[in-house]
Amino acid sequence: MDLLMPSTGLLFWMTIVFLVVLAVLWKWGFPAITNMVRERKDFIDESLRKAHEANEKLANIQQEGESILQEARERQAAILKEATETRTAIVEKAQSQAKEEGARLINDAKAEINTEKQQAIREIRAQVAELSVKIAEKVLRERLSSNEKQMELIDKLLAEVTADDKHEVE
Repeated sequence: MDLLMPSTGLLFWMTIVFLVVLAVLWKWGFPAITNMVRERKDFIDESLRKAHEANEKLANIQQEGESILQEARERQAAILKEATETRTAIVEKAQSQAKEEGARLINDAKAEINTEKQQAIREIRAQVAELSVKIAEKVLRERLSSNEKQMELIDKLLAEVTADDKHEVE
């Protein structure tokens, strides 16, 4: 039974060693362990807080990114709408200028045609007058080929002129 029951002296010294080890651990060991556990806990808490903040920042960044994308889409739509309106205005302006230019060209052509027509009419009249004079000259030469015929014509013309003068006086 000696094995199961230690002697009192041994128990005494075991108790003293236990108390000394407990006192040393209490004085230097436990505070270091609790400090390390507390520091580790604080580090973990800080890491969790930073991770939570990072998640919040990431969510905010995602929202900002989505709002920026939405704004970019709206700007793109506005730019496309403005470009379409500008293109339409330019096309309409070009069409109206083309119509005006076409009308001006047609009016110029009509005026030129009119001028050429008037000039052609004048030339034809001049040619007709010249031909008439030449024909009249040839006719008169044939009719007035003799002196008697010339004298008859002169007398007839003088009679007409005198008759016209009398009618004008009355």
